[in-house]
Amino acid sequence: MVKEDMQHILVALVEDKPGVMQRISGLFRRRNFNIDSITVGRSEKEGISRMTLVVKGDEKIVEQVVKQLNKLIEVIKVSRVDERESVVRELALVKISTKTDKERAEIVQFTNIFRGGIVDVSRDSLIVEITGSSSKIDAFIDLVKSYGIIELARTGLTAMVRGSKK
Repeated sequence: MVKEDMQHILVALVEDKPGVMQRISGLFRRRNFNIDSITVGRSEKEGISRMTLVVKGDEKIVEQVVKQLNKLIEVIKVSRVDERESVVRELALVKISTKTDKERAEIVQFTNIFRGGIVDVSRDSLIVEITGSSSKIDAFIDLVKSYGIIELARTGLTAMVRGSKK
């Protein structure tokens, strides 16, 4: 039995035109579907963007989302992605307060353990870049929360099927 709040990853190839993102988000709003995360960027083909959508719901809801997306003229192809057969990543930028040299050293050490990078240093803060699964990012955030998170930006999931499949 499929859980009602199960996470589903959809990848849509769409025309790279103004208003496409608005049409797709409008479709979700009109149908009362919720987008957990959405990422969009250029694909390997000129004029086509790749959109990764994460939605939560049961099988029936996801099937309806796919059908509705396929009806849009600007949508070229919609695929469901199985996390077990794919590379799924998220990026986070975390600005962390550093009041002392000891705190700064600890955060640098945590960042190295999580295979992240320090992308900005100021007198009283560090910006850390972490890439990986959502659970890895959650674990890093939980670890550094006590230092004081000044600002946090997360991209949402991006996914690609492993191997030569498209």
